[in-house]
Amino acid sequence: MRHARFGRTVLLASCLVALTACGGGDTTQTGDGSAATADAAATAAAAAAAASSPTGSPTGTPTGTPTGTSSAPASSPAPAPAPAGSLAPVAPKTVVLNTSLQSPWGMTFLPDGRMLVTQRGGSLVILSADGRSVAATVSGVPAVSTAGQGGLLDVVLDPDFAATPWVYFSFAEPGTGSEAGMVGTAVGRGRLVGTSLQDVAVIFRQVPKVADSGVHFGSRMAFRSDKTLFVTLGERGQGSPAQDVATSLGKVVRINRDGSIPAGNASPPGGRPSLWSWGHRNPQGAAVHPETGALWVNEHGPQGGDELNIVTVGGNYGWPNVSYGCQYGDPVGNGCAIGGGQHAPAYIEPISTWTPTSVAPAGLIFYTATKFPQWRGNIFFGALAGTALWRVQLDTAGRREVARERLFASLGERIREVQQGPDGYLYLLTDSGKLIQVRD
Repeated sequence: MRHARFGRTVLLASCLVALTACGGGDTTQTGDGSAATADAAATAAAAAAAASSPTGSPTGTPTGTPTGTSSAPASSPAPAPAPAGSLAPVAPKTVVLNTSLQSPWGMTFLPDGRMLVTQRGGSLVILSADGRSVAATVSGVPAVSTAGQGGLLDVVLDPDFAATPWVYFSFAEPGTGSEAGMVGTAVGRGRLVGTSLQDVAVIFRQVPKVADSGVHFGSRMAFRSDKTLFVTLGERGQGSPAQDVATSLGKVVRINRDGSIPAGNASPPGGRPSLWSWGHRNPQGAAVHPETGALWVNEHGPQGGDELNIVTVGGNYGWPNVSYGCQYGDPVGNGCAIGGGQHAPAYIEPISTWTPTSVAPAGLIFYTATKFPQWRGNIFFGALAGTALWRVQLDTAGRREVARERLFASLGERIREVQQGPDGYLYLLTDSGKLIQVRD
């Protein structure tokens, strides 16, 4: 449950050519059926990749013993292949609670069990505690840009919500004045009073805003135990600015609840004071490990090469210089990895990768409840192009993947978000507008 959870050449044309992977297959309905066609192609590609693996899971990358960078953990692991480890048997079922949502994107639970859900078109709604009805639409949300993959994105509650009912939301903010026609990811907050947000203010803006790109906004948010806020930011399809610390494109930032800058950030020479890490492409899942306090992020690769990372302060994750994925138009396979694939020693290796095709990871949680005791400590995230829920089991140190499982592929749903409910069950949001409960 997430009461306190996280050059210049535009790549949009490439995305339209290869929707199986750009933004991890994060497409937008156009009204002419093109998105549905692209999704079908993406699903077929993912299925073909799965069929090539004896376990039915996408094939992983070769293992190795990279040392990582100086800012990486002491023993930065190589990305895990699709392991053959055993997974404890669980027989969950899914129950569709709601089919009336409009492109839902983010979700969090209120203390009374009701749900706050963002809808990409710009509305924030409150669902009843059983999830079956929209109890109210919250007023006070600022205008958002819905072009491409933009819109109203993630939502989290203040760690002290019971006393100070701040709600934090990320969104694609349209520019004004000299930035008219440009868009950038932003974070706002407002106090939830009844069914309205009051004292709304934007506390963070990505720099710079970008024109002519509707892709790679990120963005997920997660609160750290010190009540600072992590925000993941895509590189807006620009590529090389992910390595430029003077921008916040392709970065993870850490801010205080009022938007000010806390002590302990990376502070690279010439860099922005909000920066925690860089070299990211389009991270759409973030969660703080419940025991170690480390930030974990998943992000979309290009054509293959989706990543699961432990994100450390000052860490450089390599994009666009290296990736286990391939450039658009290259033959699908592991032989065309960007920069040779291996990240270390110049960059930090991912914990796990998904190749040769992208599953398009979205949302991320650690399961901590008791409804499914075999799942405690496991990672869950949705897949867009891969139309499934992924479960990743870690080793006892909580730093290396030992097994993975693709769940609920038969639903055929682009799963955008996953959260653990106060009842210990999992709740999924789909791009088709569904709220799905995973229960025993």
